[in-house]
Amino acid sequence: MTSTIYSVTLWGIDAFPVQIEVDVAPGLPQMILVGLPDQAVKESKERVKAAIKNSGFPFPSKKIIVNLAPADMKKEGPCFDLPIAIGILASLGHIHPEKIRDYAFLGELALDGRLRKTKGIVPAILGLGETHRRLIVPSENETEASALPESPVLLAKNLSEVIKFLNEGVPLQNPAASRKGPEAGSSAAYPFDFQEVKGQRQAKRALEVAVSGAHNILMVGPPGSGKSLICSRIPTILPPLSFEESLEITKIYSVSGLTSNGFGLLTQVRPFRAPHHSISPVALVGGGSFPKPGEISLAHHGVLFLDEFPEFRRDVVESLRSPLEEGEIRIARAKSHIAYPARFLLAAAMNPCPCGYLGDRRRNCRCSLGQIQKYRAKISGPILDRIDLHIEVPTLSYETLTSEAPGETSEEIRKRVIKCRAIQAERYSDADCKVNALMRARDIKAYARPDAEGRKLIEMAMKELHLSARAYFKILKISRTIADLAEEETISSEHIAEAIQYRSLDRQW
Repeated sequence: MTSTIYSVTLWGIDAFPVQIEVDVAPGLPQMILVGLPDQAVKESKERVKAAIKNSGFPFPSKKIIVNLAPADMKKEGPCFDLPIAIGILASLGHIHPEKIRDYAFLGELALDGRLRKTKGIVPAILGLGETHRRLIVPSENETEASALPESPVLLAKNLSEVIKFLNEGVPLQNPAASRKGPEAGSSAAYPFDFQEVKGQRQAKRALEVAVSGAHNILMVGPPGSGKSLICSRIPTILPPLSFEESLEITKIYSVSGLTSNGFGLLTQVRPFRAPHHSISPVALVGGGSFPKPGEISLAHHGVLFLDEFPEFRRDVVESLRSPLEEGEIRIARAKSHIAYPARFLLAAAMNPCPCGYLGDRRRNCRCSLGQIQKYRAKISGPILDRIDLHIEVPTLSYETLTSEAPGETSEEIRKRVIKCRAIQAERYSDADCKVNALMRARDIKAYARPDAEGRKLIEMAMKELHLSARAYFKILKISRTIADLAEEETISSEHIAEAIQYRSLDRQW
């Protein structure tokens, strides 16, 4: 007898419906899986056999063929244990085939029949949207199952509960009320504030400009100047997420198995990722034998902070080229490729030289010219080309450190950022770009034309400072953001002058 069960398979951060056909017929006792199953799926044979026996049902001494359709799509992970077990039981007559038609199944089985947590529940729910089938998943996935409002999900603790539900109508648990991550602006989201940062007015202003226009930023300064402290406050001034952005982040964290603490579940707080400089290329951009999102995808619609930038391996830094340009990372395999979204704001911090004190007014630099050049060469031209703002962060004086003067709060800065983003959203409502940092040449020509005085100033800067063409376009993008913060339509010489200050490395490197 043949039965058909419905499930889903993950591909990137999306899920697609899968039909699992099970045929039990006389023959040599064995279970054959076809339809491009990976090793984890193949190993499900023993888990399913033990789970069925330990749930009180005999396992047939017959030939069992399990087909995962469509056959041209790779099936990965142990999440097919539950649907395969249900299919075998339905083929043996222990479950009526009509009972399973309106449901899809997803979950890993323990040997005693318990259902274990599986990844990708949120994409699975969305992937089944057009089929109008209810999804039965492990109870351990309740956090994710409750993320979407009115989620068509039922929760089961073990295989026996699923069988009793299908045969006898014993109700399964429904997810709790829709659960979301922390709201933007809550104390849980922001345990610290920009008000705690002493001095560094220019650096804080530069970060405000960077966040407002989604510009990448590099901070250069001696040890202890506050680069890391300032960058760690970036999340406190980020604008809230739209529903579409929040849903995309939720899908990424769901397939990564990182939603257990509630973060990533339709949150309004943008992600902030700060990997250590010893990270590998695969951990940063994603991939592996079982592909999963890397740090750049976990920072999607948020911030990726790379402290001690030159200490990262050269191949790690260079792997950022394509994601910074295209907003996604494509992981190629022999017969297919997977794309993960990776549109993030890059914030990097570094010392000016190996010892850290080049240009410091209080301590002498101990590095030779060759050492300095070798250190700076770790950041290639193409990577530097993708960073809009370059800021020098000086050491603070004793008077500044001990000053009791109150600084500007994160909430005050954030209000200006939100207003600036709203201006950009209205301007680019019919354009491909949505923020100033993503403007192309035609967008710059249409939206970032300075007035006469501004054109004179940028022309003078190009000649006197020997700025490159890339610097010219970066200055115009930054100027557009500065003008938006001032709520001015025209880019003036004042906006151009401030933007030129944020390109300090063009004059040094």
